[in-house]
Amino acid sequence: MLTPVRFLIGVDGGGTGTRVLVAAADGKPLAQAEGPGSALSLGIEKAWQTILNTLGQAFAQLDSPLPPYGDCGLGIGLSGVHNSQWAQQFKSLSPGFATLKLATDGFTTLLGAHGGKPGVVVALGTGSIGEALYPDGSHREVGGWGYPSGDEASGAWLGQRAAQLTQMALDGRNAHSPLTRAVLEFVGGSWQSMMGWNGRATPAQFAQLAPLVLAAAPTDPQADALLRQAGEDAWAIARALDPQGELPAALCGGLGQALHDWLPPGFRRQLVPAQGDATRGALLLLQR
Repeated sequence: MLTPVRFLIGVDGGGTGTRVLVAAADGKPLAQAEGPGSALSLGIEKAWQTILNTLGQAFAQLDSPLPPYGDCGLGIGLSGVHNSQWAQQFKSLSPGFATLKLATDGFTTLLGAHGGKPGVVVALGTGSIGEALYPDGSHREVGGWGYPSGDEASGAWLGQRAAQLTQMALDGRNAHSPLTRAVLEFVGGSWQSMMGWNGRATPAQFAQLAPLVLAAAPTDPQADALLRQAGEDAWAIARALDPQGELPAALCGGLGQALHDWLPPGFRRQLVPAQGDATRGALLLLQR
């Protein structure tokens, strides 16, 4: 049971961004704010600092000081929660919220997309994950293995492959194309800059190349092929969760809508619009 509080707070924390939704005790939205990434892979203390700073920005929109944490219930969907040690460390550093419920950002995306009812989501952002809630109340997850061995169809996955094509073009192993020229310009324009950028690039930085893939696709068969493969991989995640396609499915995340035209027709027919985002799902998490 949720401890009586003055405010409900929903947080969506990923590798490249953090979104906070402040609601009244009855669930009525009051304010939203956005900040930098708060994935646990970026550091436990940094995650808390980012979340609390972004929460302060949300309350500033209400012309209100940040209330005592004990007056707030906090639901968080956070990237990196799969690592149980990180999750426990994160919870142990709570500054004193009346209620704290923590789940993966994929699960809060699922709750928000279908209003807490059964369904499937494939969330494509910096990383990727699939989640399903079944009519019997059980829950299953597919993917979410993380970069570099997982995260198929994600921004980091697309960017890494775009970088690989650019490296091959620099070597003469394939021809330059609109995509590889755009990537090379993005990283500095030379072999040396490509080498240096690639050696220090994080998943979030690889994901910055995803818009270049989308922009090049109309005139670049290599970019188009990458997006079609991403579409197939996204559908494979959904089929693993719901082989018969019986549940409503939503494609979410920063890359989800952008990838729509490259999805297989069978997957597109299963899709429904998301009812709400992961911050709404984090509020629903508080009520479970």
